[in-house]
Amino acid sequence: MKKVIASAVGLMMVGGVAVTSASAVENQFGGYWRTRIFVQDNMKSNPDGTYYRADNRTRLYYTAKFSDDFKFVNKFEFNSIWGDSNGGDIGADGDTWKVKNSYADFNLGTVNVKLGIQGATISRGFIFADDFSGAVVTANFGGVKVPLLYASVESEDAGGGTADEDLWAGMASIKVSDNMSVTPFVVYNTRSGVDTDVYFIGADMDMKMDSLKIWGTAIYNGGKVNDVDVNAFLVDVGVDAGIAHGEFIYASGDDGGDPDETNAFVSAPGQSFYWSEIMGLGIFDNTSSPGAPGDKISNIIAANAGVTLKPADKLTISGDVWYAMLAEDDAAGEDELGLEFDGKVAYSLMDNLKAELVLAYLVAGDATGDDDVFEGGVRVSLSF
Repeated sequence: MKKVIASAVGLMMVGGVAVTSASAVENQFGGYWRTRIFVQDNMKSNPDGTYYRADNRTRLYYTAKFSDDFKFVNKFEFNSIWGDSNGGDIGADGDTWKVKNSYADFNLGTVNVKLGIQGATISRGFIFADDFSGAVVTANFGGVKVPLLYASVESEDAGGGTADEDLWAGMASIKVSDNMSVTPFVVYNTRSGVDTDVYFIGADMDMKMDSLKIWGTAIYNGGKVNDVDVNAFLVDVGVDAGIAHGEFIYASGDDGGDPDETNAFVSAPGQSFYWSEIMGLGIFDNTSSPGAPGDKISNIIAANAGVTLKPADKLTISGDVWYAMLAEDDAAGEDELGLEFDGKVAYSLMDNLKAELVLAYLVAGDATGDDDVFEGGVRVSLSF
C-alpha cells in the first residue's frame, strides 16, 4: 500500500503538484465511476426513431491538504462511449483526459478563497450549476456567510474567443434558525458584441421540520439583450415528506406582444436544473423531448407528485408523475408538452456500489409532437 501511495504522489508531482516533503502534506484521494446503458425513443435529437447508447465515466479526485486552512483540489475525468473510436473500441487507449477542477482553497482569517477551475451552484441551478475559471471569496460572519463569485465565460483575447463575457454573483447564506435558512442573491451577466446586460435578483428558502422539507425559490430577471428589455421571473416551490414529495415550477415566456420587450426567462451561461427524466434530462441526460426546455429552464409550467418507498435497507423504489406545458404558446400555437411517468429502482450491490433501473414514458402533448416518448436504461455507479 505504501508503494501505491508513493507512486500516486509521484505522478501528481510530475503533473505539477509540488510538495516540499512527504510529511508536509496530507494526500486525499477519491472519485466516482459509472456505466450506463439506455435507449431513447422519439427524443429531441432523434425525433422519429430510436437511439441506443452505452457509455462510461470515471472521475478521480486528488487533494493536497497542507493544513486546515490550505488545500489544493483537483478533479479529473475520463469519458467514452462503447464502440466509439476514442477509447470505446477494441484496444481502448482513448485520449479523453479532462481537467474538471484545479484550484487553491485557503482561509485568510474568517475569509475563504477558492481560486482557479472550480464548480459552483447558484439558486439550485436555475441560474448556474457548472464548472468555471474564476474565484469565489466567502466571508464567514457566523450565522451569515457571504460568497462573492466571479466566472470568466469567454475572453476575446483567449484562443477562439469572439466576445468578452463575465458572470458576477453576490449571495448571503443566512441561518435563520436550526430549521430554516434563506439565501438572497444578485447575479449579473454581461457580454460584448450583442450588448447583453442581464441581471437576476432573488432568494432561496429551505426549511426542515422533522421528516418534512420545504423549499422555495423566487427570481426576477431584468436587463437588456440587443436593446430588448428583459422583464421575466421564475418561481419554484417543493415539499418532501419522505414517502411523498412534490414540486411546482413556473418560468415566464415571451408573449410576443412587444418587440422591444421580452418576458422569457433568460438562461444564464452555466444554467442547469434537472427535473423529470424525459422533459428535464434526468439520469440519462443525452437530450430532452421535443419542445421541452431540458435543464435550461424558461417558458415552462411544470408540476410533480411522487412517492419514494424503501422496502429494504438496500432497496429504494420511487415513482413520479410530471405534467408540463409551455407558459406561452410556441410558433405553431401549441402549449401542452404532456404527462410524464417516471419509475426508478435503486439497489445497493455492496458498499459504495449502486445499480439503478429507470423507465420513463411521456404521453405527448401537441407542443411535443404526434408521437409519445420513451426512455429506459440501467446505471451502475461507484463513489469512493
